[in-house]
Amino acid sequence: MVQEVPILACKGVTKQFGSLKAINALDFTVGRGEVLGIGGPNGAGKTTLFDVLSGLSPITAGQVLLQGTDITGAAPDRICQQGLARTFQLNAAFDSLTLRENVQVAARFGRQATLMPGLMLKQDVRDIAEAALEFVGLSPRAHLVAGSAPVIDRKLLMIASALATDPEILLMDEPVGGLTHGETDVIMDCVRRLKTRGITVILIEHVMRFLVGLSDRVIILHHGEKIFEGSPGGLIEDSKVVDVYLGAGASARLRDQLVTVGP
Repeated sequence: MVQEVPILACKGVTKQFGSLKAINALDFTVGRGEVLGIGGPNGAGKTTLFDVLSGLSPITAGQVLLQGTDITGAAPDRICQQGLARTFQLNAAFDSLTLRENVQVAARFGRQATLMPGLMLKQDVRDIAEAALEFVGLSPRAHLVAGSAPVIDRKLLMIASALATDPEILLMDEPVGGLTHGETDVIMDCVRRLKTRGITVILIEHVMRFLVGLSDRVIILHHGEKIFEGSPGGLIEDSKVVDVYLGAGASARLRDQLVTVGP
């Protein structure tokens, strides 16, 4: 029986800043269609890991394979065009453009390299952008200027822009940070629908309701190293995770949430 190649594989991934190893010899794989949650205290190396995977920060050592292809050291635009997109912890957008124009930029440049981009958008690019806006529910507000849009719309804009690049895998960095309970539910629904489309999702989040409610598997990082990998239900049983990340109070609340969402 032929074993399926993981959509993403990290082998000994290390990122060093001077003498500090923000990521230290990290190994993990992600299966196609999986939702992998990554948690850990501030400074654990979570966003640094995303920066390395997406090519924004050069790797110090190790190897990253995307659909079996070595992307170690590749430029961010090439990685995106090979099927890996991401959102950011801070709201990243062209603030002077409308929501629609932002997504059109992603649809135009995120799918394939081009030497002569031209001055006009082709109809297929416009159609791709409109479909992405519709998916996240931004179509009625697509004419708004991004810089004046509310936080929830800017979060949805990043998802729409990523979706317009036709990703196989999407990295989401704290997608519900700063959102209300109801707004968090909107993003949760969006992630579930991404999964039904066959898109693999890796998400970083401190909001445990979001993390355990969506993740098939969870990795917890601490000082750049993996201290836990397993099902969300295993978090509260791991003494090291409780000691360095959850604490007794958060662990009890998480237990209640797991009862609600199931294993």
